[in-house]
Amino acid sequence: MLKQTQAETQPDNKEGKTISEPERESCPSNQPKSGNGPEEEDSLFQEAMAGVEPLQSNKVKERVPGPLSKPSRRPLLEGELEAYAQLVDLVSGEGSFDIEYTDEYIEGAVVGADPDLLPKLRRGDFSIQAHFDLHGMTAAEAREAVERFILSSVIKGLRCVLIIHGRGLNSRDQIPILKERMSSWLKRGRLKKMVLAFATAQPCDGGAGAMCVFLRKCQPEGIRFTD
Repeated sequence: MLKQTQAETQPDNKEGKTISEPERESCPSNQPKSGNGPEEEDSLFQEAMAGVEPLQSNKVKERVPGPLSKPSRRPLLEGELEAYAQLVDLVSGEGSFDIEYTDEYIEGAVVGADPDLLPKLRRGDFSIQAHFDLHGMTAAEAREAVERFILSSVIKGLRCVLIIHGRGLNSRDQIPILKERMSSWLKRGRLKKMVLAFATAQPCDGGAGAMCVFLRKCQPEGIRFTD
């Protein structure tokens, strides 16, 4: 009698049945079935989804905020426009002058300047920090000298200076030419940007033969001027 091999006698299941070698070959393999290929799967999926409409998205679209609108400004009234223009001119050094004069006295101040400035200058409330005498000069020489003196004083940080122009007693027809020219020089050109106010000096400082000039502040760079 032939001996049974270990493969023939070893139980392969819970019931203890033995499976012969030919039976093993006829058993289903543990290898996965080949199934359909990727192309066939795609085709079947397309057929199954035919006629199906996609659901609308429930997502809320994010709203991008638009640019903020600038608040509307109340239009300036006529009086406010004039005051604003005067302020701009005062800061930029382009303001016009209010000038009053008589035969003996003359005074003026930039429009929009402190209303107390001119009365204080007229009374001699400010200390005179420097002075310059124009006696013996022609009008052309005097104008150039005044410009140099004013510019030098502003750069030094001086605020109140005295310019002695004389009464014109030694001029032809005894007309005070330099006195009349002074107000014109101070309110125009380069000097206009450096001067805030001017007034005939007190008797102790020369009276009708001299003029006190109040200057603007000079900023550190020495170019721009303020009140």
